[in-house]
Amino acid sequence: MIPIALLLCARQELLLATRSRWTQLFALVFAALALAVASTGYILSGGYGVQDFSRTTVSLVQLVLLLVPLASLLIGVLSLAPERGGAEILFSQPASRTAILAGQCLGLFTALVSAEAVGFGLAGLVIFSQAGDEGAAGFFFLFGCSALLTAIFLSLAALLAAGAVGRKRLRALALALVVWFGATVLFDVTVLGIASFLPSGPASRLLIVSVLVNPADAVRTGALLALEGTSAFGAASLAFLRFTGGVTGAGFLLGASVLLWIALPFAWAAWRMRGADL
Repeated sequence: MIPIALLLCARQELLLATRSRWTQLFALVFAALALAVASTGYILSGGYGVQDFSRTTVSLVQLVLLLVPLASLLIGVLSLAPERGGAEILFSQPASRTAILAGQCLGLFTALVSAEAVGFGLAGLVIFSQAGDEGAAGFFFLFGCSALLTAIFLSLAALLAAGAVGRKRLRALALALVVWFGATVLFDVTVLGIASFLPSGPASRLLIVSVLVNPADAVRTGALLALEGTSAFGAASLAFLRFTGGVTGAGFLLGASVLLWIALPFAWAAWRMRGADL
């Protein structure tokens, strides 16, 4: 059975996150950008009107990969690293610190995924009313990918925020920005730069490893594989697909990578919380 303390913490965190201006702002910005992506594709190509689901989904992949991790890290750290007085009250309750942390993460996850659902939902309604439902399955799949990204980077936020009370919150927020920039921008540029100076064999192995060790790359590869097949793959993803011998092997390894990126940082955060001086 799920501990009652976990459910109570999840409910409380969900209420707080739903009322937070940061979560509300994230929902509005995500919805506005999703609608903009849906409506500007044809304009940029000289046409007019709203793109269909298929074109919008592919266009939204990069937006999801940049915005969802950023919001999950920042909102997660702000919520999971409270002021000293709040931390003392929260963790003095008759519940384990692991249950409290798990409940907080569950509540935040629900709130953020709901905010993303608002953005996807509004864009989806507009697209459906203007272009029909062709390609809607891929659109829903991308929403699932955004939920996975939320879980991954909330887990990382929990690790950064573990024991970060008072002034340490600022350091945790700074580290969150570094993690976001490294995972979504710097990592790929660095790996491709190194690979360009290596022979073909070592370069391919480096690109294969890069897909698995970076959670943003793992989700991106899985999304592109499901939406576009291999036609939209870059060098790293193509090397990875050749290594796994096909879609089934690639999907298994990508799924394992995503699950590890959710479970391991949270387990580390829970271990740190048990020994933290709050």
